[in-house]
Amino acid sequence: MQYLKLIIEIFEKIIEAFIMTINYFNSPNKRIFYLYIITSIILALFVFFNKKRKVSFKKYFFNKRIWLSKSAFTDYGLLFFNSLIKIVLIAPLLIFSLKLAFYTKEYILDTFGYHSFTLSKSTIIIIYTITVFLVNDFFSYLLHLLQHKIPFLWRFHKVHHSATSLNPITQYRIHPVELYINNIKSLILTGLLIGIFDYIADGRISVYTLLGVNVFNFVFMLFGANLRHSQVKLKYPDFLENILISPFQHQVHHSNNVKHFDKNMGSKLAIWDCLFGTLIKSKQVDKLEYGLGEEDKDYDNFFKNLINPLLFWK
Repeated sequence: MQYLKLIIEIFEKIIEAFIMTINYFNSPNKRIFYLYIITSIILALFVFFNKKRKVSFKKYFFNKRIWLSKSAFTDYGLLFFNSLIKIVLIAPLLIFSLKLAFYTKEYILDTFGYHSFTLSKSTIIIIYTITVFLVNDFFSYLLHLLQHKIPFLWRFHKVHHSATSLNPITQYRIHPVELYINNIKSLILTGLLIGIFDYIADGRISVYTLLGVNVFNFVFMLFGANLRHSQVKLKYPDFLENILISPFQHQVHHSNNVKHFDKNMGSKLAIWDCLFGTLIKSKQVDKLEYGLGEEDKDYDNFFKNLINPLLFWK
């Protein structure tokens, strides 16, 4: 009876993970939200007609060699498996972020007391939105840099770079250990920033309102974020690629060419790459091949990507 109960609980978690995966297409907070896919297809049409391709758009964008490749099925497998990891291991951590926000606000109150300045709710939300965007983007860049430079972190981040073809689901091709680290980073930053701005707002703005502010993410995903992991070489004007990472610049980041290693590591902004000397612009690159080069054979299916990073003796 005890084993039966365990089996039922496992089955329920699997069903929950499946539902979570499907709901990615219905959630504006997820990159593969159907609206973002539609706008990405529109932008892909622009690139397609601008380059005057000889094949049809269907064959260009919905290329079976990409969407039905062995690499793509690894992407799909990790998307589902990581949904299960989120339910079991990461969801319980969300309460930590709210507690951190509470204790951050309390610490500031105990240290500085109540502030004397007054800002309107709209001003606070605007400042908060900009601050969250810049802080998250900078620390995403910093963590990404460390994932490339520190061997222990690279073992797990390597899974994302093992994709030999790119599609929008490649965004979710992440080893569970890296997924956990990324979420810890996000939860800490979210807790600290909400605590600080809850103190500034003096209780006039709900914590849940602060949690929901993500207009920059919405704009980023609306304008072709899905094309970052695709065969569509969408480039920005040269001057703009000093400020924003274009989809093609991120594709360069996935290149197996040694000249492109550890380049274009910005999440949304290119300014961090400019500051740290890791920027490559589209005009500097012609052809691309993806993957890990000689190591591709060690990461060519779902199970190898899951297990090999854990084999520290290899």
